[in-house]
Amino acid sequence: MRLSKQTITLFFKGIAMGAADAVPGVSGGTIAFISGIYPQLIKTISGLHFGLLKTLKNQGFKTFWHEANGNFLLTLVAGILVSFVSLMRLAKYLIEQHPIWIWSFFFGLIVASVVYMGRQVERWDLSRMISFLAGTFLAFYLTQLPSYGGIDQAWFLFLAGALAICAMILPGISGSFILVILGAYKTLSDALHDFDFQKIILFVGGAVVGLLSFSRVLRWLFNRFQNTTLALLTGFVLGSLNKIWPWKSTEEILERSTGLHMGMERFDFGTLSEAQRAVGDFETFKPLRETSILPREFAAINPGVDPELLPAIIMMVIGILVLFGLEYLGREKDAA
Repeated sequence: MRLSKQTITLFFKGIAMGAADAVPGVSGGTIAFISGIYPQLIKTISGLHFGLLKTLKNQGFKTFWHEANGNFLLTLVAGILVSFVSLMRLAKYLIEQHPIWIWSFFFGLIVASVVYMGRQVERWDLSRMISFLAGTFLAFYLTQLPSYGGIDQAWFLFLAGALAICAMILPGISGSFILVILGAYKTLSDALHDFDFQKIILFVGGAVVGLLSFSRVLRWLFNRFQNTTLALLTGFVLGSLNKIWPWKSTEEILERSTGLHMGMERFDFGTLSEAQRAVGDFETFKPLRETSILPREFAAINPGVDPELLPAIIMMVIGILVLFGLEYLGREKDAA
């Protein structure tokens, strides 16, 4: 059966969402918003309920599939899963080996999306400005939170899935970043790599519960307070930029094997990646607390390390251009 242009376009939007969610700091919800499918996504997810099983039993699969907007969901989820599973390993490699490049790309993408989302608010009044500022400060606060070691129990992975999926459908707040804060990012990436279906099923179960619950809240907010909600989400996106700023100074790290917290002065390096390279093992340490700094400060605390300013600017520009491309796709008519 030939796939329509709308189906192929939607599949690639799913791939873009999955690629974003594979990176701690970037939200697939932002990609959904700027590509024009966010309202339909929230409406479709919030419309899923157990009553559809009765529809399936009494009226057949065709009616059930239509009411569930199955074609939309199946195509989008397929793109997300293909991208998320295949690109998580690539994203991990890029973050470890070329962090400035990948963070610069997403920084440019998100900066442009702030402008795009702000234009969707019909009229900026005092209440919407307050919502925008509240969203900005809340997201910025979340990016300042330290990462925790996590808890190696089934209920914790279930909870992590529920919280992460809520973030994944929120523009600005990254689901992967929530996993990093909870200490569950490596657990999930290892489970996907090793095909540990028990852990994957637990995470997916939590994600389903969180998704069905939170999507109804979002739909209600959009129906009642659309512009105020848009202003809040625009603030979320702006505040999240702190997390993906390319130049960081790592103040404190965690030794995975012992759980010991250590200051970076022990290594005499200003970034986690340099400390990891020094010991030759990227699985030994993870960052607990990082601070955004200017490129010249980055160069000062890392003698001999190129801050890669020009490549970073180029990647930011590419990110902005990708935003324009996604916005163009957003103007295409989506599948019903």
